[in-house]
Amino acid sequence: MTESEFLDLTDTLLESLQSALDEAGLDLDYQLNGGVLEIEFDQGAKMVINRHLPNREMWVAARSGGFHYALDDSGRWINTRDGSGLGATLSRLIADTAGQAFLWQSE
Repeated sequence: MTESEFLDLTDTLLESLQSALDEAGLDLDYQLNGGVLEIEFDQGAKMVINRHLPNREMWVAARSGGFHYALDDSGRWINTRDGSGLGATLSRLIADTAGQAFLWQSE
């Protein structure tokens, strides 16, 4: 995948997550800037989702740890350590941190 293709793909991914956050009406604030989505929850917790261009990965930093996701052959973002999907993990992390239901599909 070229750099341009990766940037386009991850821009679309982050915009999709941003739209899902808007629609969910959660108690949080977020800012998307230059491929980095920073989420600040009502109780002060923070989460950062960003693209990592050199490795062509998406990275997530949350209270529970750091996670790296690579695109597999089927077009899914998969955790490089445990094989979990980005959408399922972010859905769980955001819901747990916000204390409200949240569901987002990254594929």
